[in-house]
Amino acid sequence: MSGLLRRFFSPRWQHPDPGVRRQAVTRLDPSRPDQRQALERLAADTDPGVRQAALARLDDPERLLALLDETPPSPELHERLVALLTGRQGSLDLATRIALTERIDTAALLTAITLQGDNQQLRLAALARLDDEEALIHQACDNGIAAVRHAAAARVTSEAGLARLVQSARRDRQVVRQARERLNRLRADAASLAAARHRREALLESLERHAQAAWEPLYAGRFRHLTREWNALEDLPDASQERRYQDACLRCRKVIGDHEARQLSQAAAHQRREDADQTREALVEALEESLDALTRGERITEQDIASLRAQRQLLANRWQALSDQHLADEALRRRYDAALAGYERIAQAWVRLEERAAAIRQALADGDDERLVALVDASGWPDDLAPSPLLQQARQRLAETPADDDLESRLARFADDLAQLERLLESGAFKGASRLHQRLRQQAEQLPQARLQPHLATLKRLAARLAELRDWRGFVAGPKRDQLCQAIDDLAEDTSLPDAELDRRHRQLVKDWKSLGDAAANRQQSASFRAASDRIHERLAPWRKRLDAERARNLEAREALCEQLETLLAQPAHEADPDALRQIRDKAREQWRHFSPVPRDRAEAIGRRFGRIRHDLQALIDRRAEEIAEAKRELIEQARALLESDDPATRRAEQAKALQRRWRALGRAPRGEEQALWREFRGLCDGIFASREAERDNRVQQARERLEAMQALIDRLDAWHPTDSGDGQVLEQAIQQAAALEPLPTGRRTEGMRRRWSGIIRARHERLARLAVVEEVNRWRDIQPLLAAHLEADAASLAGEAPRDVEPPAGVSLPEDMRSAHARRNAARRRPDEPAEVEERLARQRVHLSLLAVGRVSHRDDPLRLAIQVERLNENLGRQPSRAEELHEVLRELLANGPIPPALWAREVGELDRMLENLARLPPP
Repeated sequence: MSGLLRRFFSPRWQHPDPGVRRQAVTRLDPSRPDQRQALERLAADTDPGVRQAALARLDDPERLLALLDETPPSPELHERLVALLTGRQGSLDLATRIALTERIDTAALLTAITLQGDNQQLRLAALARLDDEEALIHQACDNGIAAVRHAAAARVTSEAGLARLVQSARRDRQVVRQARERLNRLRADAASLAAARHRREALLESLERHAQAAWEPLYAGRFRHLTREWNALEDLPDASQERRYQDACLRCRKVIGDHEARQLSQAAAHQRREDADQTREALVEALEESLDALTRGERITEQDIASLRAQRQLLANRWQALSDQHLADEALRRRYDAALAGYERIAQAWVRLEERAAAIRQALADGDDERLVALVDASGWPDDLAPSPLLQQARQRLAETPADDDLESRLARFADDLAQLERLLESGAFKGASRLHQRLRQQAEQLPQARLQPHLATLKRLAARLAELRDWRGFVAGPKRDQLCQAIDDLAEDTSLPDAELDRRHRQLVKDWKSLGDAAANRQQSASFRAASDRIHERLAPWRKRLDAERARNLEAREALCEQLETLLAQPAHEADPDALRQIRDKAREQWRHFSPVPRDRAEAIGRRFGRIRHDLQALIDRRAEEIAEAKRELIEQARALLESDDPATRRAEQAKALQRRWRALGRAPRGEEQALWREFRGLCDGIFASREAERDNRVQQARERLEAMQALIDRLDAWHPTDSGDGQVLEQAIQQAAALEPLPTGRRTEGMRRRWSGIIRARHERLARLAVVEEVNRWRDIQPLLAAHLEADAASLAGEAPRDVEPPAGVSLPEDMRSAHARRNAARRRPDEPAEVEERLARQRVHLSLLAVGRVSHRDDPLRLAIQVERLNENLGRQPSRAEELHEVLRELLANGPIPPALWAREVGELDRMLENLARLPPP
């Protein structure tokens, strides 16, 4: 069916002519559902007059509100709703209108009801639905009801809004006054809040500067003062200020804690040094007191020398152990060396005396004074040292000079010797008593018997006691000697014992034999004991030779070890590692103990040499450790500066790792400081790495937020369906927002979101293109009266009538290019082209429309299709026009094409209308 026939048989309210549709509105009955639906469709008509006439027949506000949501914005619909809800038209009661008003969300409609409502309650209900501050200010200034003005003004809260009210609300002085009071109060509160925030910010900056400062004596007090001031502030800090405050407090507490730890460490190290010095001083004082006691005493015994030797050994061991930890000061070191020198002097004098003791005793027994003098002088006993009993006896013997050898003095010495003999017998000193008794008997033979008569009885009594003591010693020593002889014979015959055990037991037996002296001694037992001892000596001779060789090798090894250590100390490396030096010290100590024993005559000297080397090595270790501690303090300062730097956290973390590598390469600081320095350095590095993790978390959080924002944008755009081609700017804004959210984190979710986003964008572009085509078709329908007039004029001109120009009907507005096509159509009737050309152009336009509408044409139109496609490619190089633009060009050329014979138009119009209907059909959203 042709378009003319369809228009003839279609209802009048669907007629293309707006005047016909307006006339048809008056014939529609709103009470009938089908005609009411027709009126509702006409309420969204493209002609304003038709819309106004249709809305005048509709008086149901609920349906009109539904139409307001379903149809494009219409001023006629807006006015109709305002008239019905404000009571100017219709017969709705107030309660219904208020209930309907409370359902409205359109700001313009609510504003109109608030201004034009016929009831204060209705206006207040509409005002309650308004949220825009601009609209509230408008109502507070221009509303005709005072209560509404006051209610609107009470809801204005911003400073700018209140200022506008003060300037614009001249109609109501109460509104102006209240707005001015609230504005002043708001500004005062803002000023007070700004001042409090400024005070808090200044205090926070002071605290942060204090946290970055180095420790000083008033550091802790200043920190407590700042925290008290912070807590005394009345306003509450925001989240960022609270976080900065806590960070600054942590840094301040760390500075205080580090200083206290350093002080405790230094105090502990100082206390350990003081304890070591006190212990050294006590040891030196004990040795000095022992040496002084030997010089102030009456005599020195073997037990005194053994005790002194043990005390010196203990002092040397304790001194070396304390020196490994802390060095002694120079004064105490000199006292220690002086005490050792005094000990060496006494020990050497005792050794010299012991070497000559047997000869001195023999000289005393033989009365050989000349030999005795030579032996005493050769012993070199110090004059300031108390003598030993043997040396004292020798000196007493030498003191008996011929000048004093008168009878009285000899008798007095005889009496003294008798008293000495009695004391020796009481103490059980048999050997000394026996020698003294023999000398007294010799003196008794040389002195007059008459003068000796009072002493002879005593001498006889003491001789009896000496004989009794000799018998008792023989009674006790006899079995002991038999036992020792049997034991040494068994030991000499025992071949299963190792050489070292054999030597130990042999020494013990010889010592026990000598301890018996001459008690119960006989030549046979002495010879037997000596023969067994000689056999043992012969048996041990190879072992002793090996032992002497081993001692010599050990001595050489110790001397080589000392030389190596002295070479190391003479040329120490500047970058020597204290840990390596400690290993050298410990290994040297192990090797020293391993190279044992050494010859006794060289042991003392090599021991003192090794002690000095260990002392110097420990001093080098302490010096290098202190240098490392200083270098580590510099690394700590660099780490602190790195923590406070504004560089990216990743870069700071890499630099902190480099500092850690340098820290490990330095070695260890002194034992008391290493842990404190490491804790401080590790805390700073932990802060740097924590900031890096926080930055990573922040980036992850930002990426997650961008992902969620992208998801929300996708959901919003997916729910949005454009209804007008002008909505393209919404799509462009969404695309810009999506570009601003890039880059998104990688992952399957992101890839899925990108695919969904691309599909939505493509679909919305296609829908906008289809909407543009539909709008172009609708604009073409609006100029159908002009086209019909041109067709009538073409038919008249072709029928032989004079050509006439067609003027656009009233209400038809043409764009500039369509107006030019309209002029060309009028001109074509005055200078008509050949009918074949007109027909060909019309066929090309039909084929072009067919390509745009359905994308395909019949086989008979293939040449035209190919020609059109070639023209499209040639004309549109570098730019691809939209379907709406192409449709506009085709319709423009269709309007300009003429004159068209009625028969030709009747043959083509049906196909043209069908293709336009296809183009005007929108897909579902």
